[in-house]
Amino acid sequence: MPTGPDPRTPHPLPDHPRVGFLKAFVDRPNIEIGDFTYYDDPDGPDRFVERCVLHHYDFLGDRLIIGRFCALATGVTFIMNGANHAMTGFSTFPFNIFGHGWERDFDFETIRAGFRGDTRIGNDVWIGHRATIMPGVTIGDGAIIAAESVVVGNVPAYAVAGGNPARVIRMRFPDAVVAALLEIRWWDWNIDKVTRNLNAIRGNDLEALRRAV
Repeated sequence: MPTGPDPRTPHPLPDHPRVGFLKAFVDRPNIEIGDFTYYDDPDGPDRFVERCVLHHYDFLGDRLIIGRFCALATGVTFIMNGANHAMTGFSTFPFNIFGHGWERDFDFETIRAGFRGDTRIGNDVWIGHRATIMPGVTIGDGAIIAAESVVVGNVPAYAVAGGNPARVIRMRFPDAVVAALLEIRWWDWNIDKVTRNLNAIRGNDLEALRRAV
């Protein structure tokens, strides 16, 4: 019986090395990647962290958490809290980093005051070409982010969001269906159950998904 691909496979599509399951490439303690989440880039997925996760410094403690079965298009960018400048005073210029006396009396808490916490991407999320996700954003399960969007605030589960700044364009399903899908949470099933019920997962018959065995 088919079992699906191994989520640890670097390149699950033999003829398309541009596509990679990110768990095979990301080993940073401050980044969590769920099984089967992939990144597609013509230059390859192996430099995802270097190219796509910016200003992410261990000593700041913020995390990037991406769920299972997510699809990340070329040029997706996650801006992390390390990009922040102090905004509590009149100037945002980072005098302290240039030293030569400018570092004296600098209070790091003026930067930390603007931190927004972890960035969380749910399960089964599709993020389009060159979308930018700003620090501390949560994108709910099943959401879709349009290409070139700049996401500055949270996006609900199963919403389609786009623009700069991104806004909710529409919901993918009625509220009752969204609630049922969030209760079913098919992405948490073991891979054998996912494989047995692919038609229900790919379809739009909620009762068939509820009957999954």
